[in-house]
Amino acid sequence: MKKILLIVAVAITTGFTSQAQIIPSFAFGIKGGMNLTNLSKSGTFNSSNQAGYLGGIWARFGALGFNFQPEAYVTGKNVTVDGIKQKFTSVDVPLLFGGKVGAFGFGARFYTGPMVSFAINKDQNYDDAASNITRLNYKNQNYAWQLGTGIDIRSLSVDLRYEAGLSKQNYGAGSTKINLFNLSLAYKIF
Repeated sequence: MKKILLIVAVAITTGFTSQAQIIPSFAFGIKGGMNLTNLSKSGTFNSSNQAGYLGGIWARFGALGFNFQPEAYVTGKNVTVDGIKQKFTSVDVPLLFGGKVGAFGFGARFYTGPMVSFAINKDQNYDDAASNITRLNYKNQNYAWQLGTGIDIRSLSVDLRYEAGLSKQNYGAGSTKINLFNLSLAYKIF
């Protein structure tokens, strides 16, 4: 009798889990977090990572255990290169594709996809004209690829991502790519 009850319980749970992943779904929410910017090293310059921020909105369309998650958020990216602070503010728009496992409001997600970044501020601190040699010429539009994972707990989500810069940024006589990690907390409004 115990074995039969156990088999029935497993079958019902599996049915609910499968149904939760098959039914089309839509979610919308807000998110905020922090990032850690890194410049790939090409040349002789020294760079140090600094924390930045991000905040914006996201949507998620899902069915059959897969989802599409477009986002739009404002990002502050900070880095110090050869003693010069470089700050960039941009609007980032990732288009992420991924999957989800779990049910009943709990689950884990994994995703990847392209991102386009539109610069809205390029604040660089220069002490004198000679520092133009080390100027980082951040482009108005940049491309990157994001890869990450997330955990959903009811209406809250925690995401950890790596963003690999695809666009080269001119730096003095060389070039570099901007890479970053970001950690964010999201809240599902509906």
